[in-house]
Amino acid sequence: MFASILNSAEGALSIGEAGICLMTALILGFFIGLTYMACGTYTKNFVVTLTTLPVLIQIVILMVNGNLGTGVAVLGAFSLIRFRSVPGTSREITNIFFAMAVGLAVGTGYLTFAAFAVVMLCGIQMVLYKSWFAHESVDERSLKITIPENLDYEGIFDDIFEKHTKTARLERVRTTNLGSMFELQYQLRMKKGKSEKEMIDAIRCRNGNLTIVCQRMVAGREEL
Repeated sequence: MFASILNSAEGALSIGEAGICLMTALILGFFIGLTYMACGTYTKNFVVTLTTLPVLIQIVILMVNGNLGTGVAVLGAFSLIRFRSVPGTSREITNIFFAMAVGLAVGTGYLTFAAFAVVMLCGIQMVLYKSWFAHESVDERSLKITIPENLDYEGIFDDIFEKHTKTARLERVRTTNLGSMFELQYQLRMKKGKSEKEMIDAIRCRNGNLTIVCQRMVAGREEL
């Protein structure tokens, strides 16, 4: 059973209670920052923000302390801050809400519940990010092929793609070299165990050994 340590009368806050809440929020924020660092790429500024955010939130909640008018003013201040911030990735936004939730729990005195939530959610994040769960596909390619203008590009490489890829989709066609050549851009998904070099060699024999560029697809930035 979780209970709040803030048993003082409304409007009263002892130094001891405030100190315990502040240190708890700082320690839990530190663990949130460490988990964020362990689960992927990071910047120092953002990790420091995650570490200090629970402290700031719990200070705000301690100051509100049941005062409705102060609570409405704080809500308005948070809304202004949101509109002055840049969009973030899904992972960043999730961890910001996580840090804020921990700060809210500490600010209301539920220290054991806040610690329990940090242990559980940090552990869940570590397991999900380090495991195969929702692992990004690594067999997708972006392929650019240059062909002479006298070649009919429709279906010219279909037999090669059928042998080496699961899917092959023509994304874009544009002229190059003053209109004397075509550049074809495909999105491919390679078959398991198939050689990329073997596929490119087969394409080279058909496009007159002109330029071929094959690269892995770069995952987009998921903004919220």
